[in-house]
Amino acid sequence: MRLEGKTAFVTGGSHGIGREIAEKFAREGADVAFNYGHDEAGADATKAAIAATGRRALGVRADLRDLAALREMVASAVRTFGRLDILVNNAGVEHKADFWDVTEDDYDRVLDVNLKGLFFTTQAFVRHLRDTSRPGKVINISSIHEDLPFPGFASYCASKGGVRMLTRNLAVELGPLGITVNAIAPGAIETPINTVLLNNPNLLKTLIDHIPLGRLGKPKDVAGLALYLASADADYVNGSTYYIDGGLTVSYHEQ
Repeated sequence: MRLEGKTAFVTGGSHGIGREIAEKFAREGADVAFNYGHDEAGADATKAAIAATGRRALGVRADLRDLAALREMVASAVRTFGRLDILVNNAGVEHKADFWDVTEDDYDRVLDVNLKGLFFTTQAFVRHLRDTSRPGKVINISSIHEDLPFPGFASYCASKGGVRMLTRNLAVELGPLGITVNAIAPGAIETPINTVLLNNPNLLKTLIDHIPLGRLGKPKDVAGLALYLASADADYVNGSTYYIDGGLTVSYHEQ
């Protein structure tokens, strides 16, 4: 059990990559808290899966755009478990629109969840570690679109570019405290955020033709990498971004 005795917090844990990471961590010995927005059924399923491993689970409904709410969700996890050791910033949203049609509300929603929410959730976690004089691990779930352009998703790309730089900056700033900060940049993964893609055979085939491994990724692929970064095996890994995209980024080209 690679996370025996550890406690983790995963944002966006009611479905997709977040749920897979939460369940993977629990199977490896960690107690797991997670947040969710509106998916009560998904949250219940995640809690049940964690409990089935014999580990403790806590689901907290919180809007990551609300600083008071996100600070309270971290505090509630600390009250419940007594400590936190690992933070996975997984929650994210996107909005498709031509650049000239993007509204302020759409922009704010994407940046507030993907970057601002991540920033201040990490701050609350780091304050807890400093107050208790303990090391810890931060894992940011970014995207290949922190580097690869994605026309029609300018605000999403801007948010993930911010995550890339924030990861590197915090690795330097927090390293002396024994806190490592790394990121995972998934490519096309079979999750609800890609429902439109999954339901469009022509678009899906075009994308898969660009992926050397010839398939989409699965949430378990990302969870396995997150487990490595959360474990003692990655204690000397800091400031890195791991692309997990089947080779898409290095092979992609416009037709």
